[in-house]
Amino acid sequence: MTTPTIGHFIGGNLMASRSERTSDVFNPATGAVTAQVALATAGELNAAVAAAHAAFPAWSQTSPLRRARVMFKFKELLEEHADQLAALITGEHGKVLTDA
Repeated sequence: MTTPTIGHFIGGNLMASRSERTSDVFNPATGAVTAQVALATAGELNAAVAAAHAAFPAWSQTSPLRRARVMFKFKELLEEHADQLAALITGEHGKVLTDA
């Protein structure tokens, strides 16, 4: 079984890193490596900052009502995927499911 490598989410897109550098993600309960996180290149970091900077003007002009709707949709998605998120937190941080 291959260990998955987690890339970057930049400008609304999930992408693999151009860097070959990674950092292991360990299951604290077993010590097993469960994934690898790609370490960003300077260019990828700059791209992420540029994407956030480019998104700011539109978001800052978004009405409070629309922002609230976006945040409530985010809350809805968190609740919809709570079990999956709790399992990820348990695997990465060693938390029991009730704490995750």
